[in-house]
Amino acid sequence: MTTTDSALCEFFSVAGKTVLVTGGSRGIGLAIAEGFVRAGARVYICSRSEDACAAAAKELSRYGECHALAANLSSAEECRSLAAQIAERETRLDVLVNNAGAIWAERLEEYPESGWDKVFNLNVKGPFFLVQSLLPLLKAAAAPERPARVITVGSIDGLHIPSHETYAYSSSKAAVHQLSKHLADQLAPFSITVNVIAPGMFNSKMLKGTLEQHGEETMLAPVPLKRFANGTDMAGTAIFLASPAGSYITGAVLPVDGGTATTL
Repeated sequence: MTTTDSALCEFFSVAGKTVLVTGGSRGIGLAIAEGFVRAGARVYICSRSEDACAAAAKELSRYGECHALAANLSSAEECRSLAAQIAERETRLDVLVNNAGAIWAERLEEYPESGWDKVFNLNVKGPFFLVQSLLPLLKAAAAPERPARVITVGSIDGLHIPSHETYAYSSSKAAVHQLSKHLADQLAPFSITVNVIAPGMFNSKMLKGTLEQHGEETMLAPVPLKRFANGTDMAGTAIFLASPAGSYITGAVLPVDGGTATTL
């Protein structure tokens, strides 16, 4: 091993960590899960669809260890059930990535209560009750020089005002940013860090309809770096926050948006 390789392992290694990625069967969650698997972590992914989750875990298992667990995290009961499944298999959880989320777009005059509830239940209530349910396993993994990590996927729509009518989504992301800061304060004495990744536009299924409607050039016009976020951006940021290099960061909201929310 060269000096460079040794330094990279010392600063950025997540090998041997146990990681749970919610919403890990597609999109940003899948990209983050793949990054951790490739980096030598033992990864659990969950999603509402048992079949989709199993298929994703099978694909990721080509690179390392990945396991599938089906769960709909929009209720406290389902969060407790997922935590119990993890506790049956593990005595500690080093990293929780709260990525599962929902979006609902509708004109202001027609925005339904059902859409509001769906988005807030999954995007805000879910992360809170999953942290609550997994707290014993996170505490078991935590030490002052090696904290356990909670990483929540927020959005730059929680930092600026989006032009599209996704009222519950942008509100939920602002809420989960604040929730994460609150949790960071409460969990710091237990050596558990809590941080947020706030992505910009990621070329995923969620973005597909808008991209088809407006076109790539129009959508990238306000992005200073003139490209969409990709899997490397998402996985690399999560691994940084989970690695020794990120052990002294907590309560942070880190935009990964090509400068969209930070320069305009």
